[in-house]
Amino acid sequence: MKIFTSAQIHELDKFTIENEPIKSIDLMERAARALTHAIATRWDNSTPVVVFAGPGNNGGDALAVARLLAEKDYKVDVWLFNISGHLSPDCAVNRQRLADCKKVHSMTMVTQEFDPPILDSTTLVVDGLFGSGLNKPLAGGFASLVKYINASPSEVVSIDVPSGLMTEDNAYNVRANIIKATLTLTLQQPKLSFLFPENQEFIGEVRTLDIRISSEGIAKTDAHYTILEEGDIRRILKPRPAFAHKGTMGHALIIAGSYGMAGAAMLATKACLRSGVGKVTAYTPRQNVMMMQVAVPEAVIMIGEETAFGEAVDTTDYQALGIGPGLGQSDATAIALIAQLRRTQCPMVVDADAINILSNRRAWLQQLPKGIILTPHPKEFDRLQGGCSDTYERLSKALDLAERLQGYVIVKGHYSALCLPNGHIQFCPTGNAGMATAGSGDVLTGIITALLARGYNQTEACALGMYLHGLAGDLAAAELGQESLMASDIIDYLPKAFKRLDD
Repeated sequence: MKIFTSAQIHELDKFTIENEPIKSIDLMERAARALTHAIATRWDNSTPVVVFAGPGNNGGDALAVARLLAEKDYKVDVWLFNISGHLSPDCAVNRQRLADCKKVHSMTMVTQEFDPPILDSTTLVVDGLFGSGLNKPLAGGFASLVKYINASPSEVVSIDVPSGLMTEDNAYNVRANIIKATLTLTLQQPKLSFLFPENQEFIGEVRTLDIRISSEGIAKTDAHYTILEEGDIRRILKPRPAFAHKGTMGHALIIAGSYGMAGAAMLATKACLRSGVGKVTAYTPRQNVMMMQVAVPEAVIMIGEETAFGEAVDTTDYQALGIGPGLGQSDATAIALIAQLRRTQCPMVVDADAINILSNRRAWLQQLPKGIILTPHPKEFDRLQGGCSDTYERLSKALDLAERLQGYVIVKGHYSALCLPNGHIQFCPTGNAGMATAGSGDVLTGIITALLARGYNQTEACALGMYLHGLAGDLAAAELGQESLMASDIIDYLPKAFKRLDD
């Protein structure tokens, strides 16, 4: 699914109007009918409705919704803000249509200061002040109105975007001046800012309404941001040949673990084995060997130094390398790591302590080979590239890093983001809060490493790996609950995740 910027959304509206063809006021009516249906499905007409409409097209949507709700016998009071004395053409048309509707309880045009209506727990507020075209923080009277709405006990439905929230970059926004919606009814496609954790308090529950924006226009418009869909993943899934054997299904190398961190090596290795690879060799310190052989008997164990990774390994016989989980950050390990990264010829995944080592030695980033995959969580990424004020800035830096390295950066989290060297970002929709647990990232490293060894290219391995990881977590949470989820549960549910995609 493509995610468009506010400028692209405006162009797609124009394309639909010109090529369907349809009048802009009729497209607005189509959107209003979808919005009204969604509201009426959730709140019956015993609920009093207060509509706040701005002077632009978002306000036009709100006025049309007010009229349609009134026609369904809702008690609707409307406040239309026209401080500048100018309404958009379609907003003006809907103002007149609303004035002609005899069933609307009241309509008040606000041109200066006003006394706001009482908003109690029985009232539904429809927020149609500002939509996706907003490009600066709300101030003055609009900021005061937003604070008043947020302080009330009323439930709030926002049309398209909560007023005050910008569709992409909110780094310089005033968070106190953004509507906190109970439900956001967004039109056609979710907005980029909806995918960021710091904005969840504003958007509430999100429903995406299809208003039949031109499919041709959507197909023609290049989007830098996309959300992966199950159909996308099914298309890249490789069938397992009937005459396959372990020698044709790839040999993966996992370099992980240090004294006291054997669990990280176990999780990465076991996840790798569960992800379809023919053979896995785990290189781990001598003190972890007994535990590894008991916990993961299917793996070949290569015995390293006594307590930590201290010497690079020849990767000639491997199709992929995963390195970093539980590795430790000693100077000796750091030297061995950069030697390993420089000499490895096969595709590789770099995670956890390997990333932390690079964070303390940023000059080494220049020595990383093209095609490398980095999988930091947000704090690891901030250590690597400097502090970030919000998710948008972090993703911008991650994209810049992917382009500079000609590599791949997965910033992990809800809606994990795969930043590609071509300037695009793919978001993963699977996964849940129960996966916020130690070892979850080690499992992802093992999955992606296995897929690389199986012959998937980096883009495919990252996308499929993220999706499978989240899907396995979702399947585990459905049976076990989020609170009790452990990283090993994700591995246990990988077979069901593969089976779902394969079916």
